Amino acid sequence: MVVIGDDCAFTTVRKAGRRGLCGTVLIHKVAGALAEAGAGLKEITERVSVVAKAMGTLGVSLSFCSVPGSSKPTFNLAADEVELGLGIHGEAGVRRIKMATADQIVTLMLDHMTNSSSVSHVSVQSGSSVVLMVNNLGGLSVLELGIVADAAVRTLEGRGVKVARALVGTFMSSLEMPGLSLTLLLVDEPLLKLIDAETTASAWPNTPKVFVTGRKRTRAAPSRPSEAPDFTTEGTGPCCWGLLSKRMALVLERVCTTLLDLEEYLNALDRVSGDGDCGTTHSRAARAIQEQLREGPPPASPAKMLSELSLLLLEKMGGSSGALYGLFLTAAAQPLKTSTDLPAWSAAMDAGLEAMKKYGKAAPGDRTMLDSLWAAGQELQALRHPNANLFHILTKAVESAEAAAQATKDMTAGAGRASYISSMKLDQPDPGAVAAAAILRAILEVLQNLESL
Repeated sequence: MVVIGDDCAFTTVRKAGRRGLCGTVLIHKVAGALAEAGAGLKEITERVSVVAKAMGTLGVSLSFCSVPGSSKPTFNLAADEVELGLGIHGEAGVRRIKMATADQIVTLMLDHMTNSSSVSHVSVQSGSSVVLMVNNLGGLSVLELGIVADAAVRTLEGRGVKVARALVGTFMSSLEMPGLSLTLLLVDEPLLKLIDAETTASAWPNTPKVFVTGRKRTRAAPSRPSEAPDFTTEGTGPCCWGLLSKRMALVLERVCTTLLDLEEYLNALDRVSGDGDCGTTHSRAARAIQEQLREGPPPASPAKMLSELSLLLLEKMGGSSGALYGLFLTAAAQPLKTSTDLPAWSAAMDAGLEAMKKYGKAAPGDRTMLDSLWAAGQELQALRHPNANLFHILTKAVESAEAAAQATKDMTAGAGRASYISSMKLDQPDPGAVAAAAILRAILEVLQNLESL
């Protein structure tokens, strides 16, 4: 059901049996630009009638729209079907297809719109210039529109079609319809100037007045600069670096296993205090770390390892936890660039905690992951003393972190999503604090095992 033109304003189009879809917006834009330039009504009518014949729109949706005053759907779809060619008032389309990828659906839509056997097809050929409009029918996100727009531009360019402009947004919508429409308008330079003409219409997109085709739309990810070996670790030989890297890998593997095992428990705790995804977030981080370990061993340098982990968690973990752990690790890495002795590790913990306090706007006692980490950090101050007993201090730090995590069940939340919940309903420990304590316990156990070998 490729629908061309506008049956709302122009008699010549209405007589052709075409009804108005999103292409109407472009008709109005051209008509308005002509009127602003001083053209008469007859000239405007003639020119937009020509424009209407060079334009096509096709819609697709996952379900029907909501029709005010009606409780019944205008059509029914199976869960694995989409409706092709439907109208903006909820009219059923002309074809139903199985669910497919964005690229596949866009290809099908463009094939239908440009098929010469269709009475109302658009004569788009290799070398043609078009304005592409990707219109939200009411229930899609900006992200989803962008995915479809990218697929449409790539598909058109793959056929040798030049995309002069790409207008993406909500231009003509229904109520809550989870779908979109594609509009193609064949353009030449004079028509493009009318499309680009200045307007005071607040919803008209301020797109650059340059061709989309020919412009670079993707940017390569920055490459990580190669770094010289770090000699701040004890020993300077390659065998020492390899041993440290293997030990760090064992620590990370145990942390990942611990977090994956805790996923459901952490989610259950989080459902009491917020959105119920703390375990999922930490499991996502664990899987990302495991994937990176499969690609290669971690750096032997503690500073480099923490820096790499921070970038990974910022990118992959998601949620506020990903941002806070990323900030914590970035700050903690700094003191370890110049030394990796025991006092430096205490300084690293302090730096991470200060960053978490500064940017997370939380303090000890606010019922967050900071409570566990802060308790551990206080015990790690003892690492600054001469002849400090590493494992005695680490054991006390972990025990303090675990006690602090359990103590959060009696706290009133002062930060995070839990702060929106009535304190009377918070009778379980904070999931972020539990997760942080579990991470510290996993690190301690691996180090103790390695020490006993």
